Amino acid sequence: MSTKLSVHISAFNSDIYQAEIAKLFPELETTISKGRDRHEGSFNCDILIGFGLGFSDEIFQRNKNLKFVQALGTGVDGIDNRADFDKSIPVASTRGMHGPQMSELTFMIMLAFNRDFPHLLENQKNHLWERKPPQVLYGKTVGLLGVGLIAEALAKRCKAFEMKVVGISGSNRDVEGIDEMRSRDDLLNAVSDLDYLILLAPLTPENKNMVNADVLAAMKSSAYLINIARGGVLDDDAIIEALKSGTIAGAGLDVFEQEPLPEDSPFWDTPNLIVTPHTAGMSEIYVQQAMPVIENNLRAMIEGKPENLINAVKIG
Repeated sequence: MSTKLSVHISAFNSDIYQAEIAKLFPELETTISKGRDRHEGSFNCDILIGFGLGFSDEIFQRNKNLKFVQALGTGVDGIDNRADFDKSIPVASTRGMHGPQMSELTFMIMLAFNRDFPHLLENQKNHLWERKPPQVLYGKTVGLLGVGLIAEALAKRCKAFEMKVVGISGSNRDVEGIDEMRSRDDLLNAVSDLDYLILLAPLTPENKNMVNADVLAAMKSSAYLINIARGGVLDDDAIIEALKSGTIAGAGLDVFEQEPLPEDSPFWDTPNLIVTPHTAGMSEIYVQQAMPVIENNLRAMIEGKPENLINAVKIG
């Protein structure tokens, strides 16, 4: 393959990626855009880099030169489900780098609920000195629904807090930090004794609304749910009703089926809910985390060796 490849980068900080790529591959022609901004470069490039959910249908309808797509996220949502995407084009993700930041957001939410932090902030605003014993993470049972690389990173950190860690998966592989594996096929029993259920499963047709009203009803009324996976894994109506009725104690949601969350979304006013704007995987070192994968994969495509791609994802 010719080294005269053109690359288009679509991300809110695309200029930083462009500068890093220019240092490594000065021979590449690069153009940039911010998210869904239209740019002629995205319609003509050989290589497209960005978050799948930020790509427009028009890119895959018009671009007949595309030879490789590098997704900047763990998943390839927004690429694999596009009707006009040529599934013979190689695609890769940056899976494996998000463990630290996604673990930290999970702990932020768990600790916020345990320490009743939203209430403490309200008391501060009202100049109210009120003391009560908080819950602790020590000795609690946390379930990780989906046991991939992020679960591995999170499990180690949960053990540092001396929690019992339960993995819920379709496989039964041994994972460091996980004390017990349970079958996803028996999800109602798997969640019944958990203090926290963390959703980490990818959004696939079989995982759509996997956590529904029946699963929420099987949880303890004192339990909390945290979704840092994808919005479609959790049934929106079911979680709203479960929080309103007290079926579970609370939830932290970082992902939603519709993003950005509309101003009139019922989630904004749902009780016992912490909403974060899909920031679990973000960090100030994201570019540094992603660049080793990007460097390897650009080099593989320049050399005409797609078999050397890291994190290649089979589409279709």
